[in-house]
Amino acid sequence: MTTKEALQNFKNIAVYGMSKNQNKAAHTVPVFISKQGYNVIPVNPTVDEIANLKAYHKLIDVPENIEILNVFRPSEDALNVVEEAIERKKIKGDIHLIWLQEGIYNDEAKDLAEKNGIVFIQDKCIYKEYINNF
Repeated sequence: MTTKEALQNFKNIAVYGMSKNQNKAAHTVPVFISKQGYNVIPVNPTVDEIANLKAYHKLIDVPENIEILNVFRPSEDALNVVEEAIERKKIKGDIHLIWLQEGIYNDEAKDLAEKNGIVFIQDKCIYKEYINNF
């Protein structure tokens, strides 16, 4: 699946590591995406709301259907995030794609996600991919 296909086909995006700091890409990128009509769901264990959006402390806490899990965490944390996503998928049946932001990559996480039927994109900025494709 290409990034364009993902952005065309999926509208519910949980953002793992969305920041409350308005100067960080982990804040500005999801806010931009939400303004393009996507349902952005912040996942951050330190806050209850970011940019007027209800934030959840863990993936399993999100009541909405998650189609894309967009990740703003260091590369070394990606495997743990994928493991958490797989557990949620087993329980809720969602999370079709895990998308690691530009500069974030982890081939072990990629292999694990794909073995569990989850499409995996890494080292690509969802903002740049949106701008380049739409």
